[in-house]
Amino acid sequence: MSETILNEPQTLEINFGPQHPSTHGVFRMRAVLDGETIRGLKLVIGYLHRNHEQIAENLTYPGVFAYTDRLDYLNSMQNNFGYALAAEKLAGITVPERAEYIRVIMAELARIVNHLLLVGFLLNDLGAFFTPCLYAVRERERILDIFEDVSGSRMMCNYFRFGGVKNDLTENQLGEIRKVVSRLPAFLDEFEALLSKNEILCMRCQNVGGLPKDLAVNAGITGPMLRASGINYDIRKTDRYSIYDRFDFKVPLGQKGDVYDRYYVRILEMRESVKIVEQAIAGIPRGEFLNAKTLPLLRNPRLFKPAAGEAYGRIESPKGELGYYLVSDGTPQPWRYHVRAPSLINLTVLEEMCVGQKIADAIVILGSIDIVLGETDR
Repeated sequence: MSETILNEPQTLEINFGPQHPSTHGVFRMRAVLDGETIRGLKLVIGYLHRNHEQIAENLTYPGVFAYTDRLDYLNSMQNNFGYALAAEKLAGITVPERAEYIRVIMAELARIVNHLLLVGFLLNDLGAFFTPCLYAVRERERILDIFEDVSGSRMMCNYFRFGGVKNDLTENQLGEIRKVVSRLPAFLDEFEALLSKNEILCMRCQNVGGLPKDLAVNAGITGPMLRASGINYDIRKTDRYSIYDRFDFKVPLGQKGDVYDRYYVRILEMRESVKIVEQAIAGIPRGEFLNAKTLPLLRNPRLFKPAAGEAYGRIESPKGELGYYLVSDGTPQPWRYHVRAPSLINLTVLEEMCVGQKIADAIVILGSIDIVLGETDR
């Protein structure tokens, strides 16, 4: 932030956070205002730093899974997925067909959970009535019930394993997933009828917090934020990791990259996730849910010692590119473990999106980025 702006007599510097409902956690914004117009904005992060990467370098490879749950703590299934891909690439582990389908089902259910909360809390940030958030949480709870039934936990699932997943899905569980997912199109129709053409939502979100294409690309923005600016980039399509190349789904794009586009892209992405889950349930084959060769290594984690080398595994998490960089020196612990956290990267353009906007808009713009401080600070 420019010192010139700070020293101008007509400006006022105020703090939001680190304890403030609008910051979605322990996060602080130093805003310089000219009246109600934002002239500058500085991010202050690090309040939730937990030394995640250094801790992982002192654990066995399988032991890291439970810690990945605590990054984006709303998306433990997705966090597990990215780490599993990196370690499997490093160790040359293959994944059975059935396990790949189960992984995709869980990952797309997690994407729906994430976007439901994002939309619900965004309406709260707008100062709207609480009803949309309660509707979103209601549908989220149905999916969390599935996670609990499958993994034993609603949020910190620790479900993925090298070479597959912890438990198989029974026919009853697949039927319950099918039942929950079949409700979502009608729910999203109702949600949109209430929100997408709502006059207040449109006035507060359209042409607010725009993110130009060139800035989005140069800043390394990924995920729904990037696609809301009109850039067609989805790692599920570009990398075709796991078995995503087998499913028919679209990549929704926005036009202006404003708050409204970021809201609406997520609504459309939930619809596409529903399609993916339905296709995966219909096509899931019989077979093993875990590579039998990795079972002894998981029972005795200190036997899991990938040959010296390095690998990077990345996924299209609900917030963007979630990547794990691993370096092995042939011991049971990673020599280097690094997380490419989309929440942190996407947050770097907050000032550019806020300057020139009103102070009330800054809260909405931050909410549309969709950050989780567990992942941002690590």
